[in-house]
Amino acid sequence: QVQLVESGGGVVQTGDSLTLSCVVSGSLRIVNVFGWYRQAPGEQRELVAEITLDGTIHYSDDVKGRFVVSTDNVRKTLYLQMNGLKPEDTAVYYCNADVTILTWERTSDNWGRGTQVTVSP
Repeated sequence: QVQLVESGGGVVQTGDSLTLSCVVSGSLRIVNVFGWYRQAPGEQRELVAEITLDGTIHYSDDVKGRFVVSTDNVRKTLYLQMNGLKPEDTAVYYCNADVTILTWERTSDNWGRGTQVTVSP
């Protein structure tokens, strides 16, 4: 069982910054890929940023240059520093982890419950 808990969402104004955190816990050996997704009302969930085990980072074009994704030293906490927020960044932000569990099985369908980010004009 793998649990992910996001925090740090809130209501901010255009141009403000916000940092999200996601803590992973449970019966896992390692996080292979750690990522942030978001889903706006009426839209599909989309990738925002992800970081792989070897440190490769990928950002969506919408957030490149404004958001920074990082992990702590033990890869149990994922951060998303969001700068220059825009109203179109308003969404529920979800954390996802592709992990190897104790039985050495790899699973990717591990999600947090999400945290709301609202950016007012």
